[in-house]
Amino acid sequence: MNDTNSKKNHHVGVRKRLRQLGPGLITGAADDDPSGIATYSQAGAQFGFSMLWTVVFTLPLMAAIQIVSARIGYVTRRGLAANIKASFPRWVVLAVVGMLLVANTLNLSADIAAMAEALRLLVGGSAHVYAVTFGLLCLVLQIFLPYQTYVRWLKWLTLALLAYVAVVFTLHLDWWQVAREVVRPRLSAGHEVLLMVVAVFGTTISPYLFFWQAAQEMEDTHANEHVPHTPAEVRHHLRRIKADTIVGMTFSNLIAFFIILSTAATLHAAGVTDIQTSAQAAEALRPLAGDLTFVLFTLGIVGTGLLAVPVLAGSAAYAVAEAAGWQGSLSLRLDKGEGRGFYGVIAAATVGGVILCFTPTDPVKELFWSAVLNGVIAVPIMAVMMLLASRRDTMGDHVIGARLRWLGWIATAVMAVTVVAMFATI
Repeated sequence: MNDTNSKKNHHVGVRKRLRQLGPGLITGAADDDPSGIATYSQAGAQFGFSMLWTVVFTLPLMAAIQIVSARIGYVTRRGLAANIKASFPRWVVLAVVGMLLVANTLNLSADIAAMAEALRLLVGGSAHVYAVTFGLLCLVLQIFLPYQTYVRWLKWLTLALLAYVAVVFTLHLDWWQVAREVVRPRLSAGHEVLLMVVAVFGTTISPYLFFWQAAQEMEDTHANEHVPHTPAEVRHHLRRIKADTIVGMTFSNLIAFFIILSTAATLHAAGVTDIQTSAQAAEALRPLAGDLTFVLFTLGIVGTGLLAVPVLAGSAAYAVAEAAGWQGSLSLRLDKGEGRGFYGVIAAATVGGVILCFTPTDPVKELFWSAVLNGVIAVPIMAVMMLLASRRDTMGDHVIGARLRWLGWIATAVMAVTVVAMFATI
């Protein structure tokens, strides 16, 4: 009887902990979008195991900066753009939101194009038709699904990333060699290497993730306004944010590690080094690793795209709405005339991304350069976030502690140094 009760309590405890995972898990999973998959695939194909260190190195830095953004959203009950608008000159918020909007629209286009091409590889048909279908599907779900239902669906979509764990276990790897390359990568200091490092850093520590997670913490806080925010409760929630974010970022970087690992062990080992789209990576894997690996890799692209596209459009909408002073929330009801500007930005970003799929722009360049652009614009946004999180007039008694402040500024400095080194070697 005691064993039965113990097992029941254990299952209840596990379910409770899983329910507490939310913004951090979704944000981390959305980081491994199709453009991210393309960047990680190119890193593995071009440099082999020697690029594995990048996702190990960025994990604590990524977790720290995401915890900072989440704390800002929870403590202030406002998104990042609203806080920047309240604390900095108008040109700062316009510059930050403008850069985010450009980067997100490019990223959206690259992701939708990759999803469409992946589905075409699986079942045939027209990639353009699939691009329109994916765009409309993401748009309709975001506008008409209630917020809590929508978030539950996003949580389930994070499971699509497990396809890349499965891919690795279909291969035969020398794990000692993998460990040696992580600790002592064999890389020369050249422009191509630095460009790839900026792309990997940019797709791992992406600005849209900062805005999304801060907004989701704000959404969750507003959804529970009836709960009194006592000091003890705030401390408890900040611990939950920390745990949720660490789990989400670890999951994100673990998947990135597996993507680099699988393409390094197959494509790089076979001399296939020019892989710059996720669909191209999937197609190249088929003759080298078999149909099962190809199918898993391709389904992962579609699943992660369905997760990432709404996050990209949503983060842009939160930022624009806050900068313009509009209502901005996924809980708003469009059928009641609420959030027209907010949902208008979601529609414009998504439709803009779909339209770019029909232009002569090179999807290969879109994928890679959107990651590089994210790396470049992340630097000023991270600096602004760190200033906000350290200001008592913004955070009250909940300014970030010394350890988080150090990690956050180290992350900002690392991104800045890498970007400067990339431009210096052109």
